[in-house]
Amino acid sequence: MKFKTRFEMTSIPKLYIVPTPVGNLEDMTFRAVRILTEVDFILAEDTRTTGILLKHFDIKNAMQSHHKFNEHQTVDWIVSRIKAGASVALVSDAGTPGISDPGFLLSRECIAHDIEVECLPGATAFVPALLNSGLPIDRFLFEGFLPQKKGRQTRLKELAAESRTMVFYESPFRLLKTLEQLAASLGTDRRASISREISKLHEQTVHGSLEELIQWFAKNEPRGEFVIVVAGKENKKNIKYINLQEQ
Repeated sequence: MKFKTRFEMTSIPKLYIVPTPVGNLEDMTFRAVRILTEVDFILAEDTRTTGILLKHFDIKNAMQSHHKFNEHQTVDWIVSRIKAGASVALVSDAGTPGISDPGFLLSRECIAHDIEVECLPGATAFVPALLNSGLPIDRFLFEGFLPQKKGRQTRLKELAAESRTMVFYESPFRLLKTLEQLAASLGTDRRASISREISKLHEQTVHGSLEELIQWFAKNEPRGEFVIVVAGKENKKNIKYINLQEQ
Protein backbone atom coordinates (compact mmCIF):
# COMPACT_ATOMS: atom_id res chain seq x y z
CA MET A 1 0.00 0.00 0.00
CA LYS A 2 1.32 3.41 -0.95
CA PHE A 3 0.63 6.50 1.09
CA LYS A 4 0.26 9.81 -0.63
CA THR A 5 2.28 12.73 0.66
CA ARG A 6 0.25 15.90 1.10
CA PHE A 7 2.24 19.03 0.30
CA GLU A 8 0.72 21.78 2.36
CA MET A 9 -0.33 25.07 0.86
CA THR A 10 -0.20 27.77 3.51
CA SER A 11 -1.98 30.08 1.10
CA ILE A 12 -5.15 28.06 1.78
CA PRO A 13 -7.32 29.92 4.33
CA LYS A 14 -7.04 28.05 7.61
CA LEU A 15 -5.87 28.26 11.19
CA TYR A 16 -2.58 26.57 12.03
CA ILE A 17 -1.93 25.74 15.68
CA VAL A 18 1.85 25.75 15.98
CA PRO A 19 3.72 24.42 19.03
CA THR A 20 6.91 26.21 20.01
CA PRO A 21 9.76 24.99 22.25
CA VAL A 22 9.15 24.86 26.00
CA GLY A 23 12.87 25.38 26.52
CA ASN A 24 15.49 24.22 24.05
CA LEU A 25 15.14 26.02 20.72
CA GLU A 26 16.40 22.87 18.98
CA ASP A 27 12.95 21.38 19.68
CA MET A 28 11.45 23.64 17.01
CA THR A 29 10.44 21.60 13.95
CA PHE A 30 11.30 22.41 10.34
CA ARG A 31 7.60 22.37 9.55
CA ALA A 32 6.79 24.88 12.29
CA VAL A 33 9.45 27.26 10.95
CA ARG A 34 8.03 26.96 7.44
CA ILE A 35 4.44 27.56 8.53
CA LEU A 36 5.37 30.61 10.59
CA THR A 37 7.30 31.97 7.61
CA GLU A 38 4.55 31.42 5.03
CA VAL A 39 1.28 32.34 6.77
CA ASP A 40 -0.20 35.78 6.32
CA PHE A 41 0.26 36.63 9.98
CA ILE A 42 0.99 35.11 13.39
CA LEU A 43 -1.17 35.32 16.51
CA ALA A 44 1.13 35.52 19.53
CA GLU A 45 0.36 35.27 23.24
CA ASP A 46 3.19 37.74 23.90
CA THR A 47 4.65 39.41 20.81
CA ARG A 48 7.89 40.17 22.67
CA THR A 49 8.49 36.51 23.53
CA THR A 50 7.50 35.30 20.07
CA GLY A 51 9.62 38.05 18.54
CA ILE A 52 12.73 36.47 20.09
CA LEU A 53 11.78 33.10 18.60
CA LEU A 54 11.13 34.58 15.16
CA LYS A 55 14.43 36.46 15.19
CA HIS A 56 16.34 33.29 16.12
CA PHE A 57 14.92 31.46 13.11
CA ASP A 58 15.09 34.52 10.85
CA ILE A 59 11.33 34.57 10.39
CA LYS A 60 10.09 37.93 9.18
CA ASN A 61 6.32 38.01 9.51
CA ALA A 62 3.62 40.20 11.00
CA MET A 63 2.30 39.45 14.48
CA GLN A 64 -0.96 40.22 16.23
CA SER A 65 -1.50 39.94 19.98
CA HIS A 66 -3.86 37.14 21.04
CA HIS A 67 -4.00 36.21 24.73
CA LYS A 68 -6.47 35.30 27.45
CA PHE A 69 -7.25 38.93 28.21
CA ASN A 70 -8.25 39.91 24.66
CA GLU A 71 -9.23 36.66 22.90
CA HIS A 72 -12.97 37.28 23.32
CA GLN A 73 -12.57 40.66 21.64
CA THR A 74 -10.30 39.52 18.79
CA VAL A 75 -11.76 36.14 17.81
CA ASP A 76 -14.45 37.55 15.47
CA TRP A 77 -11.90 39.70 13.64
CA ILE A 78 -9.57 36.71 13.21
CA VAL A 79 -12.36 34.49 11.89
CA SER A 80 -13.37 37.19 9.41
CA ARG A 81 -9.77 37.52 8.19
CA ILE A 82 -9.48 33.78 7.59
CA LYS A 83 -12.85 33.66 5.83
CA ALA A 84 -11.60 36.49 3.61
CA GLY A 85 -8.68 34.30 2.53
CA ALA A 86 -5.93 34.68 5.14
CA SER A 87 -3.84 31.84 6.53
CA VAL A 88 -3.08 32.34 10.22
CA ALA A 89 -0.74 30.66 12.72
CA LEU A 90 -1.45 30.63 16.46
CA VAL A 91 1.43 30.29 18.93
CA SER A 92 1.74 30.60 22.69
CA ASP A 93 4.80 31.65 24.66
CA ALA A 94 5.92 28.01 24.92
CA GLY A 95 4.48 24.60 24.06
CA THR A 96 1.23 23.81 22.30
CA PRO A 97 -1.51 26.49 22.23
CA GLY A 98 -4.66 25.38 24.00
CA ILE A 99 -2.82 23.31 26.63
CA SER A 100 -3.24 25.65 29.62
CA ASP A 101 -2.82 28.51 27.13
CA PRO A 102 -5.17 30.43 24.80
CA GLY A 103 -6.32 28.43 21.79
CA PHE A 104 -9.56 26.63 22.55
CA LEU A 105 -11.87 29.58 21.93
CA LEU A 106 -10.39 30.45 18.53
CA SER A 107 -10.27 26.80 17.43
CA ARG A 108 -13.93 26.32 18.41
CA GLU A 109 -15.05 29.42 16.53
CA CYS A 110 -13.14 28.47 13.40
CA ILE A 111 -14.73 25.01 13.39
CA ALA A 112 -18.16 26.60 13.92
CA HIS A 113 -17.55 28.69 10.79
CA ASP A 114 -16.34 25.71 8.71
CA ILE A 115 -12.74 26.96 8.77
CA GLU A 116 -10.11 24.24 8.67
CA VAL A 117 -7.96 23.94 11.80
CA GLU A 118 -4.64 22.14 11.55
CA CYS A 119 -2.53 21.42 14.62
CA LEU A 120 1.14 20.62 14.15
CA PRO A 121 2.70 18.05 16.49
CA GLY A 122 5.31 19.45 18.82
CA ALA A 123 6.48 20.37 22.28
CA THR A 124 4.24 19.96 25.35
CA ALA A 125 5.73 20.02 28.86
CA PHE A 126 3.52 17.39 30.47
CA VAL A 127 4.52 14.54 28.12
CA PRO A 128 8.21 14.42 29.15
CA ALA A 129 7.17 14.85 32.78
CA LEU A 130 4.82 11.86 32.52
CA LEU A 131 7.50 9.68 30.96
CA ASN A 132 10.04 10.76 33.59
CA SER A 133 7.67 10.06 36.48
CA GLY A 134 7.94 6.29 36.63
CA LEU A 135 4.18 6.18 37.23
CA PRO A 136 1.63 4.35 35.05
CA ILE A 137 0.83 6.42 31.96
CA ASP A 138 -1.48 4.07 30.07
CA ARG A 139 -4.31 6.17 31.50
CA PHE A 140 -3.85 9.64 32.94
CA LEU A 141 -5.78 12.78 33.84
CA PHE A 142 -4.48 16.17 32.76
CA GLU A 143 -5.62 18.84 35.22
CA GLY A 144 -3.35 21.71 34.24
CA PHE A 145 -3.53 24.51 36.80
CA LEU A 146 -5.90 23.91 39.70
CA PRO A 147 -8.40 26.72 40.36
CA GLN A 148 -6.61 29.35 42.42
CA LYS A 149 -9.55 30.16 44.67
CA LYS A 150 -13.16 29.27 43.89
CA GLY A 151 -13.65 25.55 43.42
CA ARG A 152 -10.12 24.56 44.43
CA GLN A 153 -11.01 22.59 47.56
CA THR A 154 -13.97 20.96 45.83
CA ARG A 155 -11.75 19.79 42.99
CA LEU A 156 -9.12 18.44 45.38
CA LYS A 157 -11.77 16.39 47.18
CA GLU A 158 -12.99 15.00 43.87
CA LEU A 159 -9.47 13.98 42.89
CA ALA A 160 -9.01 11.96 46.08
CA ALA A 161 -10.91 9.08 44.45
CA GLU A 162 -9.19 9.38 41.05
CA SER A 163 -7.50 6.11 40.03
CA ARG A 164 -5.59 7.48 37.05
CA THR A 165 -2.20 9.18 37.22
CA MET A 166 -2.80 12.93 37.54
CA VAL A 167 -0.86 15.79 35.93
CA PHE A 168 -0.77 19.37 37.23
CA TYR A 169 1.01 22.55 36.19
CA GLU A 170 2.24 24.92 38.88
CA SER A 171 4.31 28.06 39.33
CA PRO A 172 7.24 28.24 41.77
CA PHE A 173 5.30 30.65 43.98
CA ARG A 174 2.44 28.21 44.68
CA LEU A 175 4.28 24.89 44.46
CA LEU A 176 4.63 24.21 48.18
CA LYS A 177 1.06 25.25 48.94
CA THR A 178 -0.25 22.99 46.18
CA LEU A 179 1.84 20.03 47.40
CA GLU A 180 0.54 20.54 50.94
CA GLN A 181 -3.06 20.65 49.72
CA LEU A 182 -2.56 17.55 47.57
CA ALA A 183 -1.09 15.72 50.56
CA ALA A 184 -4.03 16.76 52.76
CA SER A 185 -6.51 15.53 50.16
CA LEU A 186 -4.77 12.48 48.71
CA GLY A 187 -2.59 11.37 51.61
CA THR A 188 0.99 12.19 52.52
CA ASP A 189 2.24 8.81 51.31
CA ARG A 190 0.88 9.19 47.76
CA ARG A 191 3.69 8.70 45.23
CA ALA A 192 4.53 11.63 42.99
CA SER A 193 7.09 13.10 40.63
CA ILE A 194 7.94 16.73 40.00
CA SER A 195 9.71 17.99 36.89
CA ARG A 196 10.90 21.54 36.42
CA GLU A 197 12.34 23.53 33.54
CA ILE A 198 11.53 20.84 30.96
CA SER A 199 14.02 20.96 28.04
CA LYS A 200 15.95 23.82 29.65
CA LEU A 201 19.47 24.05 31.09
CA HIS A 202 18.40 23.34 34.68
CA GLU A 203 15.88 20.57 33.93
CA GLN A 204 15.33 18.33 36.94
CA THR A 205 12.95 15.61 38.08
CA VAL A 206 12.57 14.42 41.68
CA HIS A 207 10.46 11.52 42.91
CA GLY A 208 9.01 10.52 46.26
CA SER A 209 5.92 10.64 48.40
CA LEU A 210 4.07 13.93 48.64
CA GLU A 211 5.44 14.36 52.15
CA GLU A 212 9.02 13.78 50.96
CA LEU A 213 8.55 16.24 48.14
CA ILE A 214 7.17 18.86 50.54
CA GLN A 215 10.27 18.46 52.68
CA TRP A 216 12.52 18.61 49.63
CA PHE A 217 11.11 21.88 48.31
CA ALA A 218 10.95 23.39 51.79
CA LYS A 219 14.75 23.08 51.79
CA ASN A 220 15.30 23.78 48.10
CA GLU A 221 13.65 26.99 46.88
CA PRO A 222 11.33 26.25 43.93
CA ARG A 223 12.54 27.89 40.75
CA GLY A 224 11.21 27.61 37.23
CA GLU A 225 7.97 26.16 35.89
CA PHE A 226 6.76 22.85 37.34
CA VAL A 227 4.84 19.77 36.25
CA ILE A 228 3.50 17.66 39.12
CA VAL A 229 2.65 14.03 38.38
CA VAL A 230 0.74 12.18 41.12
CA ALA A 231 -0.17 8.49 41.32
CA GLY A 232 -3.82 7.54 41.23
CA LYS A 233 -5.54 6.07 44.27
CA GLU A 234 -5.31 2.45 43.16
CA ASN A 235 -1.69 2.53 42.04
CA LYS A 236 0.13 -0.21 43.96
CA LYS A 237 3.08 -0.70 41.62
CA ASN A 238 6.41 -1.19 43.33
CA ILE A 239 8.58 1.54 41.82
CA LYS A 240 12.09 2.42 42.93
CA TYR A 241 12.36 6.12 43.75
CA ILE A 242 15.33 8.39 44.20
CA ASN A 243 16.24 9.08 47.82
CA LEU A 244 15.73 12.82 48.01
CA GLN A 245 18.04 13.11 51.02
CA GLU A 246 20.94 12.07 48.80
CA GLN A 247 20.33 14.74 46.13
